[in-house]
Amino acid sequence: MISRRSFIGFLGGFSALAVSKAAFAYDIGELLGRKKSEREMKDFPFKLTDAEWRERLTPEQYRIMRAEGTEPTCSSPLDKEKRAGLYHCAGCGQKLFSNNNKFESGTGWPSFWQPLTPEAIGTSTDYKIGVARTEVHCSNCGSHLGHVFEDGPPPTGLRYCINGVALKFFPDQAS
Repeated sequence: MISRRSFIGFLGGFSALAVSKAAFAYDIGELLGRKKSEREMKDFPFKLTDAEWRERLTPEQYRIMRAEGTEPTCSSPLDKEKRAGLYHCAGCGQKLFSNNNKFESGTGWPSFWQPLTPEAIGTSTDYKIGVARTEVHCSNCGSHLGHVFEDGPPPTGLRYCINGVALKFFPDQAS
């Protein structure tokens, strides 16, 4: 027979395990059963099958760009990239951001105050952490790039917080 004290201890341990699982999950949807996102239901000009995406991208890129994950903070060398140049989508090669619009946000992810052109990216609403956020994706292939927040510098006041593995940097020829 289990004592009341042992049972309460078991419940406390089980609760701690559940909380730690939630805290370390990349996505609350992982815990609750994932549904298709707003972005996943859109039609994009550049299309590949799931098998082709898996072949084209590294496992980490696939998890972030196709399954809407997030890379660990401070893990991308692109966060500290200072040379002049352009950032392209790692999935399809579309030009997305310029280093002219990059700034040091202190978040540990490459951050920009605007895309190269408004047409380069698309946005959708993301509720993965339980609150509404604006998700940013490549307008050509639909790959998840990151999120945009309204706490950036002038002139836009926006911070495009982008996963470095979703980008390929091409330095200017003069760099």
